[in-house]
Amino acid sequence: MFTGIIENLGQIVRINPNGSNVSFWVKSAMSNQLKVDQSVSHNGVCLTVEQIMDDSHKVTAIEETLLKTNLSKLVVGDCVNLERCLQMNGRIDGHIVQGHVDDVATCTNAIEKDGSWEYTFEFNEKFAALLIEKGSVCVNGISLTAFNVTRNSFSVAIIPYTYTNTSIKNIGVDSLINVEFDVLGKYILRMNELKG
Repeated sequence: MFTGIIENLGQIVRINPNGSNVSFWVKSAMSNQLKVDQSVSHNGVCLTVEQIMDDSHKVTAIEETLLKTNLSKLVVGDCVNLERCLQMNGRIDGHIVQGHVDDVATCTNAIEKDGSWEYTFEFNEKFAALLIEKGSVCVNGISLTAFNVTRNSFSVAIIPYTYTNTSIKNIGVDSLINVEFDVLGKYILRMNELKG
């Protein structure tokens, strides 16, 4: 479980296909602080650390993960947002994030607004009930607040700190992003479905 507050940027330094799976070696300032078997969010995807070597760590994405996220689009040199799992002895500065990406969304607009940035994303309408105006949404692992929410799109505003310290600055029109909708909304929707 995560909060969507990015700790570090990692750089993909090696990609190794293995059958239908793909292993990624990620270089970061926090890689040597990780432990094997630890859960770490990579662009919002919860992956298990398998190996650590110097300033890099290895994780593997299985076929299901590759099909439902943007990890299959990564190439050597790309940056990913990293967050270690939530510790239960501190504040939750973002929102509850599972690291279970629901779908990919497409960036349809990215504009600078005199010191901040605004991005608009289009997503599959089947998830419309899981996003509300001023609700929490996780974009490539970043906890953000959605606005201008429609049945298949939403916008987010990015402050300078987030722009500088995450990979959001690399997103442009037509970029695919990982999106995870608020888990509380998922449970409410499920309960209502079962009542019906």
